[in-house]
Amino acid sequence: MKISRRLLVSVCALSLSGFVPGFAMAADTIAIITPSHDNPFFKAEADGAAAKAKELGYETMILVHDDDANKQNELFDSAIAAGVKAIILDNAGADASVAAVQKAKDKGIPSFLIDREITATGVAVSQIVSNNYQGAQLGAEEFVKLMAEGGNYAELVGKESDTNAGIRSQGYHDVIDQYSNMKMVARQTANWSQTEAYTVMESMLQAHPDIKGVISGNDTMAMGAYAALEAAGRKDVIVVGFDGSNDVRDSILKGGIKATVLQPAYQQAQLAVEQADKFIKTGSTGVDEKQLMDCILINAENSSKLETFALKP
Repeated sequence: MKISRRLLVSVCALSLSGFVPGFAMAADTIAIITPSHDNPFFKAEADGAAAKAKELGYETMILVHDDDANKQNELFDSAIAAGVKAIILDNAGADASVAAVQKAKDKGIPSFLIDREITATGVAVSQIVSNNYQGAQLGAEEFVKLMAEGGNYAELVGKESDTNAGIRSQGYHDVIDQYSNMKMVARQTANWSQTEAYTVMESMLQAHPDIKGVISGNDTMAMGAYAALEAAGRKDVIVVGFDGSNDVRDSILKGGIKATVLQPAYQQAQLAVEQADKFIKTGSTGVDEKQLMDCILINAENSSKLETFALKP
């Protein structure tokens, strides 16, 4: 069969994403679908899952949904059409992702969720998430300590559609609200975005120049907030994040951001692939669908041991 140059170019371009319509895949393949790799947390998930899949003998199909549920739905269609053996997913919305996961299940393709839960059980095989409430309480306790149990503070919240945003905020407040001298003067979402957090922090500072601390729903927003504070000459403001990124580690080591909470993204993704492999081979993971992994406080004492969302011995 003669293939035109135009068709060949199209096939090569599509193969970069791991899927070529109408072409059979050479080996068993696992799809890995996450938000944008511009965020190092999600890149660590994809890297961890891909490394473990390769170790176990699978090809990988690495896709990015950019927190867009419609795009995620299209990616599921591509994965299903490609005949993948399993899908590893950090989803684009707790409610909005249920239908896509159910669609894959109906086609005999199991999904293994990491980082974020969906609002249904029995649809995904596994939902492996960080213990966000426990981690938030660790971060809040450190924040209160750093604030000497008093002062005006602001909170940066993640995407409203993300279950983790609400869980972390609740964990923060269940600790901080016990201290009557801790006064929240501003609270706003920055949608997990560093750029948006910079802008939000600028506005918060203008409205509340006496802010003493900022507690953030993730490290990316914490970095944006700290950059805005630094630009305003307010490096004295205490900033605490959540995730355990290398960027925040470096800031802690330089005396910038004071603390974060490590959720083991790389390990979590690898565990999901291990469970997918077991399910593919035996029809069972041998564990419950919902699984929590505890978080670890990272501060000046142990930040030097942090590397790519994992704590070295």
